[in-house]
Amino acid sequence: MCGIAGLMAFEAGARVADPAAIALTMADTLKHRGPDGRDSWGDAEAGVGLGHRRLSIIDLTPTGAQPMHSAGGRYVISYNGEVYNFPELRRELEEKGHSFRGGSDTEVMLATIVEWGLEAAVRRFAGMFAFALFDRQSRTLSLVRDRIGVKPLYWCISNGALLFGSELRALMAYPSFSRAIDRDAIATLVRYSYIPAPATAFRDVHKLPPGSILTVRSGESPRIEPYWRLVDHVASEPAAVDFETATEQLHELLRTSIRQRMVADVPLGAFLSGGFDSSTVVALMQAVSKEPIRTFTIGFDDTAYDEAVHARAVARHLGTAHTEIALKPEVALDLVPNVADWFDEPFADSSQLPSYLVSKMTREHVTVALSGDGGDELFAGYPKYAHLGRLWRKIGRFPHPLRAAVGKAFGAMPEALMARGAAYLTGPDERIGEKGRRLADAMRQRTPDDAACAIAAIGLRDDVVPGAGPAPLRGKQSPAVCKDLISRMQIQDTLGYLPDDILTKVDRCSMAVSLEAREPLLDHRLVEFIWSLPEPVRHGNGRAKGLLRAVLDRYVPPALTDRPKRGFSVPLASWLRGPLRDWADSLLTQEKLAQGGLFDAPRVRAIWERHLSGVETNATGLWNVLMVQAWRERWQAQA
Repeated sequence: MCGIAGLMAFEAGARVADPAAIALTMADTLKHRGPDGRDSWGDAEAGVGLGHRRLSIIDLTPTGAQPMHSAGGRYVISYNGEVYNFPELRRELEEKGHSFRGGSDTEVMLATIVEWGLEAAVRRFAGMFAFALFDRQSRTLSLVRDRIGVKPLYWCISNGALLFGSELRALMAYPSFSRAIDRDAIATLVRYSYIPAPATAFRDVHKLPPGSILTVRSGESPRIEPYWRLVDHVASEPAAVDFETATEQLHELLRTSIRQRMVADVPLGAFLSGGFDSSTVVALMQAVSKEPIRTFTIGFDDTAYDEAVHARAVARHLGTAHTEIALKPEVALDLVPNVADWFDEPFADSSQLPSYLVSKMTREHVTVALSGDGGDELFAGYPKYAHLGRLWRKIGRFPHPLRAAVGKAFGAMPEALMARGAAYLTGPDERIGEKGRRLADAMRQRTPDDAACAIAAIGLRDDVVPGAGPAPLRGKQSPAVCKDLISRMQIQDTLGYLPDDILTKVDRCSMAVSLEAREPLLDHRLVEFIWSLPEPVRHGNGRAKGLLRAVLDRYVPPALTDRPKRGFSVPLASWLRGPLRDWADSLLTQEKLAQGGLFDAPRVRAIWERHLSGVETNATGLWNVLMVQAWRERWQAQA
């Protein structure tokens, strides 16, 4: 795992004397992503500079250092990630006459590109990656991001030069970079807790979409083309596979994916929450390991949020070497001031706090950790899928005007009463009070897909960013691809929420402490297999996460994992009224909120005061605003 950064001056006037030096300056802002080495390469005539910070995982010797040249010198690469099938590719390439100096996957990637060309090579890679490749023969710079979006890659045009980097801070190190805020993006974050790609918090700065390649040549504008699209696999004809056969095939795919992700020249472990996803990963890791796997979990003093006891039971059954730590309010108070440093773009999923803490604890013991991320999207594990289906079955048959009127009345109810009504419509949920207003919004919608978008809007309903509106999530969804609502919601989340929230959180929190996180449930071969199945089989024949649980049941008794999903969240509402109150209040003063005219200060203050009084719970929306405020102070962003 590494940090990459660099530039290409595609207009002659933007060229500099030493692009390698600038690329290294940009890359050095990413030291936390790569503390083990640093280097850069440049071609002043072509206007190109590639920088690299190295976290040594595979081939710890200098032969794995980057930027790396292909054997013939045509290509230069700066690469972040892992290509897990590189041993198989290496054997195939050796049969074709290629030879290798070292043992890194980077060298194999370059040889694959030499042999088959960039796009064909990328289609052969199984892994997580973001890389910059310069073709010295055609003078073309290509930026590539993995299919699911596990690894980040930002880019922008600044005065005739294309800049890129693993994180925004690398771009900010470029002399002419503009820190002008994109108000629409901020409004979106306040609404959804993250900024969907390709937008970023800065105007005219972009995230490279997952599964795509950006190319730029001197004198030409950049162009972006996809090399992999989820919808292409969703739209294909389902395989004629029954549940038992699918379970066997899934088992083998999981074993392959996990075994490949256990290859490392440094100590390795796994995150374990005790839920289906991480328990499956750990169970299969332990099954193929001769030694006890190191597992790590985090707990809470509040039993409504604590899953450490379940993780402990799974670890004991599997025989792992288990470590756990508790996140207490006073610990969170110490962490909160640093959040804006881990996330150089505002990001407001509050599970960032336990994610960072468990990453920090894990890094004290290992350098690589496997996780169960992606299981909820792939196996339809989020409660909202069943909740919305239940809701729409109850109200969808009524005319829209009637639903809208009921939704409006429901949304105007006192919060305590609304919570009881929400529990009736969607089933019991001990933390459903804050979700009631989202359900009211869902009831007002014309279609179930519109309702799904309403439920995804977990932040403030009010337009607290004057003159801006949150970008709709609908653009990431293709309703015509699937007939069933749950599948369409899964597609929406896989294309948006997964890379832009979940994987962003995991990447930044792990990389902040120089820990490599690997997600075996997101191997593209596994993703393609699941979406090739008939819908009933894919959805477990009516059992939540049925396919994955059928595999897990072979290793762990169902009694240890069969319980309602809680999610990796924190007691944010009470923390904001208690130990985090002074910190929050300092960022939500009338003066700071009004600074630059970004927020409607009186409206935000009123929401804050209602939350403090206990009349209304707005913890998520307020956290979203707080993360923007903390980010503005840390990075001097200009509204």
